[in-house]
Parts: sequence; C-alpha cells; structure tokens
Amino acid sequence: MSERAVELLGLPEDRACLLLDVGCGSGLSGDYISEEGHYWIGMDISPAMLDVAVEREVEGDLLLADVGHGIPFRPGMFDGCISISAVQWLCNADKKSHSPPKRLYRFFSTLYTALARGSRAVLQLYPENSEQLELITAQAMRAGFTGGMVVDYPNSAKAKKFFLCLFVGTSGTLPKGLGTECASEEPHQAKFTNERTRFRNVKGKSVKKSRDWILEKKERRRRQGKEVRADTKYTGRKRRPRF
Repeated sequence: MSERAVELLGLPEDRACLLLDVGCGSGLSGDYISEEGHYWIGMDISPAMLDVAVEREVEGDLLLADVGHGIPFRPGMFDGCISISAVQWLCNADKKSHSPPKRLYRFFSTLYTALARGSRAVLQLYPENSEQLELITAQAMRAGFTGGMVVDYPNSAKAKKFFLCLFVGTSGTLPKGLGTECASEEPHQAKFTNERTRFRNVKGKSVKKSRDWILEKKERRRRQGKEVRADTKYTGRKRRPRF
C-alpha cells in the first residue's frame, strides 16, 4: 500500500522530495520512501510504535504527536503526504472533549498549510461506512483541498482499497484505480549475458537486502551526516549457516 500511495503522489523523478508520513508507526512506509530516494518525517500517536521505529534505525525523523491537534510544521514545507490506515481513527471520540468533525478539520486545514502548492496528499483508509467516508471527504474539501477517492479493485472483497487523493492549490486529474479495466500482461523472458549486472526489481530498484541495496542505503545515510561503517568486500555478503 505504501508503494501505491507514493505512486499516486506523482512525484518528480529528477529530484528528491520531502514527504510527511501521517501515522508512520514502526516506519515501514518510510523504508519504501527512503528506497525511492526521498526524505521523510513521520508522525504517530503511539510511543511504543515509534520506539520500534527507532530500534529499526529508520532513516526518517520521528515526531510523537496527535494529528487531531494539527500538523505542527511551517507552511509549504512538504512536497507530499502519505498515510496508511490512520486517518479513519480521527472519526472516533476517545475522550469527551473529542469532536470528530473538529479534529478532522484541524488535521486537514493544517496539513493543507504544511504542503507546497501543487503537491498532493494520498491517504489510504478503511472507512467503517459511507457516512464516515463522507465526513472525512467533506472536512478535507472544507479545508481547501480538491480531489476525490481512488478505489483500487472495486469489485474485490479482499483487495479493495480506498485512497483519498487530495490536491493543494490546483485541480489535478484524479488517477485511475487499479483493477477497473482488464490489462494484458506481457510474459517476461530471462536474458543471459556475460556481463555482471546489478540485481534490480521490475521498477529498476536494487533488490532489498542485496549488496547494492545495502551500499545505496549506506550512501544515503552518509549524505544525511550519519556515522556509517566503511565499505569492504564483505559488505552485503551472506554468512554461511553454522551447524
């Protein structure tokens, strides 16, 4: 879902962007953002989940905060925002002082301010019913966003996913949902050459945990000013199992 959310952001391919991950949890979505060459800041209300993210040594910065109180960043700071299965929780009134419409509006209005003009926010969510979906969408539009709902695999009970795709300052064309039309897939063929090539996935990225993936991750951390061990011939080499 993280990959799909980032895809729907429509980010430029020629530069790195700064993204906000709302409800980042243990940083799994952030891992994908980093692999794509972008930077990110994650917000979450759970200290335990953020502790896991710290233990995992994620590359993004982390903030303990309740997004129902607003997004505490300067105007136009982010090039985009994603959220995986988090926004629907703002519809719950966990305390007597909680008003779901007010908390949603506070979230969307401050998010709108924190995003750069022309950017997008893609929020994947699991609405309980149509009324909850209407409440979330109405507060987003009230805050100034345009856009709408992108539904992937609408005819599938298990694979169906809702993505609220929001535009800042401009009315963009809403992306098409996956599974809305039949697409023919071409068979992949294996190529054998005498060249030593990097292991890449179908999107041209290094396969996770491969030597190239590790070297790329270490280089990103060096650019961020973090202390990283020197590269050696043993970097990324798998150890033989011991019996």
